[in-house]
Amino acid sequence: MTITDLQPQRLWKDFDAITRIPRPSKKEGKIIAYLQEFGKKHNLETRTDAAGNVLICKPATKGYEDKPTVILQSHMDMVCEKNNDTVHDFENDPIQTYVDGEWLKAKGTTLGADNGIGMAAELAILASDDLKHPALECLFTVDEETGLTGAFAIDPNLLKGQLLINLDSEDDGQFFIGCAGGIDTTVTFTYKKEEMPEGLYYFTINVSGLKGGHSGGDIHLNRGNANKILNRFMWQVAQKTELRISSICGGNLRNAIAREASAVCAVPTDFKHELTIMLNKFAAEIEGELSISDPGVKIAIDSCNKPEYMIDKETAHKLIYSIYACPHGVLRMSDDMPGLVETSTNLAAIKMQGDNEILITTSQRSSTESSKRDAAYMVESVFVLAGAKATHGDGYPGWKPNPKSPIANIVADTYEKLFGKKAIICAIHAGLECGLFLEKYPHLDMVSVGPTMVGVHSPDEKLHIGDTEKFWKLLTHVLENI
Repeated sequence: MTITDLQPQRLWKDFDAITRIPRPSKKEGKIIAYLQEFGKKHNLETRTDAAGNVLICKPATKGYEDKPTVILQSHMDMVCEKNNDTVHDFENDPIQTYVDGEWLKAKGTTLGADNGIGMAAELAILASDDLKHPALECLFTVDEETGLTGAFAIDPNLLKGQLLINLDSEDDGQFFIGCAGGIDTTVTFTYKKEEMPEGLYYFTINVSGLKGGHSGGDIHLNRGNANKILNRFMWQVAQKTELRISSICGGNLRNAIAREASAVCAVPTDFKHELTIMLNKFAAEIEGELSISDPGVKIAIDSCNKPEYMIDKETAHKLIYSIYACPHGVLRMSDDMPGLVETSTNLAAIKMQGDNEILITTSQRSSTESSKRDAAYMVESVFVLAGAKATHGDGYPGWKPNPKSPIANIVADTYEKLFGKKAIICAIHAGLECGLFLEKYPHLDMVSVGPTMVGVHSPDEKLHIGDTEKFWKLLTHVLENI
């Protein structure tokens, strides 16, 4: 069985076509051209804005002229990841799909169902001549994955619809009515290099074995942050003896919880035995604290060669104390949606850069704009007090949940009638384009839907075939009964 044998054929046919068109983030020219040609082929009004976002409009079917215009929205770019042993050029090669039981997968690469299946649904509806629906505005945005730049740049006069259905969710039966906004805060320490004194024991501290995870979706799971754990031990050592630091490195991506961290340090030689005792005690404490949420944590010390230089004492002192004071984790839970994280911050990465700088990256999220800014200013204040420089990115707005959303309730009621299962209306502590749409179109009533996907943004990405059929059935019935 191949993708074109799956039902409904009209949906899978369009998804198959999309998988054959390279569409990396920021390189969407080929898919933009395809969408433009698609609109022209079907005699539909088609517009492209300066950012590359494409809008294809379809009039209401007979009897639906008085219904409110519905915006269907998905992003056209995909995350391009492959296994090390896979030969694939994402700018030129088609995705190779295959059916594996109840799942659709790709051979050694990301599948691009995020958000190709949403695009396919829009195209299948646009091409149909037998579906009933109100006037439609089908919006395809660029560069969602690496900056939300398409949504950021969308013309405030482009859309006329009152209802928006975002097709970028990944869980059958879960319908999202809110998401977090985000802002990054970057901190820079400038240090002086000092020569290595004599009579010291040189060693590395390594923290590893942590689960990490998404800084939005997993921040409430109480997993360990390698940066915080590493610094906590260094701080404890500094209370007992003189601790010198040569280098420090931890974490990687701003939107990931740090899994690993390490530092090259030195203490007086006669403190070596006490250091080992402290490490054993500390490791046992951390293992106890994380025994449920992150049981694989490992903390180890190894002797090392004498480094070339040390960070000056004053900067090292301020670094340790400010990282200790910097908040990490959940700051506030939502009052609107029980169980939803409203505001959080992630101490994402610590890197040595250039000849004399230490760069610290943090990421703040909140579904409330004022709380997002407050979290960012909290982080800034900690490091400014320590003499560092702090800057904030542009950020992106959140989407405050509206449990009374008419379109969300229509979707949920339709799902329950069609499939006899209770729908879940929820929100996500991660970013969706919806927050940006709401900023420019504050009147919009929005919901986000989609079929079940697993492993998105990785070569393990897979799309559930049965849930995709349900997704199509749900979407077409919602449009018919809106």
